[in-house]
Amino acid sequence: MINMLVLSRMRVELLVSLQPRAWSEVPELTAQVARAAFPKGCLAMNVRDRLGPLFDDEVFRSAFGVRGRPGISPGQLALVSVLQFAENLTDRQAAHAVRSRIDWKYLLGLELSHTGFDFTVLTGFRDRLLAHDLEETVLDMLLGRLTELGLVVGRGRQRTDSTHVLAAVRSLNRLEFVGETLRAALEALAAASPEWLGGWMEPVWRQRYGVRTDAYRLPRAEDERAAQARQIGDDGYRLLEAVFSPAAPTWLREIPAVEILRAVWLQQYHRVGDGDEQTASLRGKDDLPPSRDRITSPYDTDSRYGMKRGMGWDGYKVHLSETCDDTAETGRPHLITDVLTTDATVNDAVVLDQIHNRLRDKDLLPAEHLVDAGYTSAELLLESQAEHGVAVVGPVRSNTTRQANGHKDFSTEAFEIDWSGKQATCPTGATSKYWTEGFDSGKRPAIRIRFATGTCAPCPVRDQCTSSHRYGRQLTIRPQEQNVLLERVRAKQATEEWKQRYATRAGVEGTIHQAVAVTGVRRSRYTSLAKTHLAHIFTAAAVNLIRLDAWWNGTPLAPTRISYVAGLDLPHAA
Repeated sequence: MINMLVLSRMRVELLVSLQPRAWSEVPELTAQVARAAFPKGCLAMNVRDRLGPLFDDEVFRSAFGVRGRPGISPGQLALVSVLQFAENLTDRQAAHAVRSRIDWKYLLGLELSHTGFDFTVLTGFRDRLLAHDLEETVLDMLLGRLTELGLVVGRGRQRTDSTHVLAAVRSLNRLEFVGETLRAALEALAAASPEWLGGWMEPVWRQRYGVRTDAYRLPRAEDERAAQARQIGDDGYRLLEAVFSPAAPTWLREIPAVEILRAVWLQQYHRVGDGDEQTASLRGKDDLPPSRDRITSPYDTDSRYGMKRGMGWDGYKVHLSETCDDTAETGRPHLITDVLTTDATVNDAVVLDQIHNRLRDKDLLPAEHLVDAGYTSAELLLESQAEHGVAVVGPVRSNTTRQANGHKDFSTEAFEIDWSGKQATCPTGATSKYWTEGFDSGKRPAIRIRFATGTCAPCPVRDQCTSSHRYGRQLTIRPQEQNVLLERVRAKQATEEWKQRYATRAGVEGTIHQAVAVTGVRRSRYTSLAKTHLAHIFTAAAVNLIRLDAWWNGTPLAPTRISYVAGLDLPHAA
């Protein structure tokens, strides 16, 4: 049955072909009514008048067949999708807007009598973009048009920041998660092969897994919860054994929900006991796979559990990069140049090089890139300048050792490093004995320098230098080039000149706020990383159009908002 459904869908895909056609002029009656309704114009009308037809059908050719009935213009569907996010509409609402709104008909060049299309067309269009790796096309084509108009240029200043994105699934505790994973597999099997499942499943399972796991109260007592977890685990193992038995149809194993069940049971359970006495047991927390590999929902296997500034969430991260040159000097608005979506566990510093590669492919690499401390490291500061010619401006983490905070005369900076001799000299004149090159806990190159116990033991200032009563002082430093750079940046970021230069980065917080307020970017509309990223592409294009509309209308940038209390002009206490 599953295979027949797949073949049927493939035939439907092939029945729709692309016959590229030039965008028509706005019909006279549509233009007349639109200008009467909006004498000062509006976003949709300004986009049509200022940018013209944005998306060429030919670019989307690979996503459509060569035979069959002509499909709806993909260029128009792309524009509808961007406007949909600009107004935070559902698919139904966006399709209704095409049928009923004059400004949208003006933008798309449609007659007033045009009946639009069914809302499911938007879902199919997104699926086609993803299936043919065209998800970046919409933003890239918009940026290409803006580059032609001189509104976006490379080698200026840009800034980047990230924010969390909640997955489009409910957060479940561990017991709810394993129970719902098993129930989802049973649901899929019941739909795909009801005869096979009905002839094998015990009647009590109907009551046990007939409704969502989070639809009823779980037991409060710890022993009862443990018993329920074992029951779910045993049932899951029995189901997997039945599906993978020689008597079962082999195609049952290829059902996605069954594959997810198998992966989750490998991550969450193990069997204890011998022979027929084996029973399922949840793994201990220390025995679970790392968060980057651990599935958190049976309905979105790309979602991961992440932590940032003490907040945890299931889902993703989105990184927004935008131009930030002085608009008074350049005459250009601040526009989003790149969007990168990752799962929630990916560290910000890991993606900066990827962002630079993406900007390079668009010919939009900045000369100066402003980021926060989450993106910076000595390696990135050096590599970005060497490989891309990009000066990364961001604070590096300060030295947080006990000596740096309490006894600065014995901080790492107070030691003299002889790089060629591979030796360090402490403030009292003693020299180190051990020099070990390797990697730190983050797998970054590091050098560990240790003084001999006999050297530090008689030192009169030992208590100020090290808290160890057994070993001598140990230093951990970066390779020479990185270490020198770190010391220079730490000294520079304390100056007023550097602080003024870096202050421009704060504006990206407003961009994130706008994306949240306009499109709800912090909550994914769809499941899977690929679909979530496509939504973020539409979000970036929508924010750019909104900003361009404000720019064309001469709307000034909003000032930084402060509370009334913070704005009080109070006399200083004597």
